[in-house]
Amino acid sequence: MHDSASEWLAPQPIERAWTLPARCYVDPEFAALERAAVFGASWQLVAHAAQVRGAGDHAVGEAGGVPILVVRGADRVLRALHNVCRHRAGPLAVCDGRGARALVCRYHGWTYALDGALRGAPDMDGAALETDAIRLPAARVAEWQGLVFVAAGAAPPFEDLVAGIDAHIGAHRFADYAFDRRVVYEVACNWKVYVDNFLEGYHLRRVHPGLARALDARRYRTDVAAWHVLQSSPLDAAQGPYGAAGADDEALYWWLWPNTMLNALPGRLQTNRVIPLDAQRCRVEFDYYYAQGTDPRTASKDREFADQVQAEDGAICEAVQRGLASGSYDSGPLNPTQEAGVFRFHELLRAAYRARLGG
Repeated sequence: MHDSASEWLAPQPIERAWTLPARCYVDPEFAALERAAVFGASWQLVAHAAQVRGAGDHAVGEAGGVPILVVRGADRVLRALHNVCRHRAGPLAVCDGRGARALVCRYHGWTYALDGALRGAPDMDGAALETDAIRLPAARVAEWQGLVFVAAGAAPPFEDLVAGIDAHIGAHRFADYAFDRRVVYEVACNWKVYVDNFLEGYHLRRVHPGLARALDARRYRTDVAAWHVLQSSPLDAAQGPYGAAGADDEALYWWLWPNTMLNALPGRLQTNRVIPLDAQRCRVEFDYYYAQGTDPRTASKDREFADQVQAEDGAICEAVQRGLASGSYDSGPLNPTQEAGVFRFHELLRAAYRARLGG
């Protein structure tokens, strides 16, 4: 156990690592801290590239509390603009859309070009307004493997976030997969509980017996990088929904700091975005993508199985949240082999907290 109130903030060796204190998962002050320290200083998945393929195509999202509008310009450049009018903070868009010729504020009708420059302000003739000097602020945007990420603040270079992943993807070619559908879950747990749960296979046999049968537990491994974690396992062709898997097929589970997951299986990709709602609730946006020509029956079976796994995860995460909030528990030791991904996540969180709190 930790000896002082601040000791838990210090970097830890994995052999003697303990989890974050329970208050990090329960106290609203940590939820407020993370808005800037974590989500405002990281890359957030906001769209699929197919949503913004043509000029004027746009998708709405958020990064660190900042409303974001990802839009393809007439010059074919993809931009991430603040979805906040410079007049009185109204939205330029409230939903995804196609082929817009301009961005028009839904509040008072101020009009911006697709590059964010102000082009018109109705009935403002009597105001001292320098139209040429007004434009929507821009965030950084990155398009990778058919996915669009945005960073509103001082995030690491995007290339560092995904370093080494392309080489491992091999024949998956996510960028060629087609979007199928989104399923949204609301889970009564802190967003970090959900991420902790994703980052280890220690719980598989007890929580996910069906998934455990589909994987080769003897060769399940965790590889930790600076800004992401990969869990991988060969598939057991005789078990689970992946019975047609080849001998060399794997399940690849990536986590990208801080709240994005990519579940890559033969011919399919599932992306998870874990979005905090408050200190003890989160929303999980679960998107399905399939290779061209996928049999609809295969996709249906895949979704049914994924929904079962998600229900199992939601139930255990909600139970853990109740334990964290109970006052019975503060912190516990990590398994240095099977919880190496959780350890990496917690070390990155500690670094983010120290940058704001000092220490």
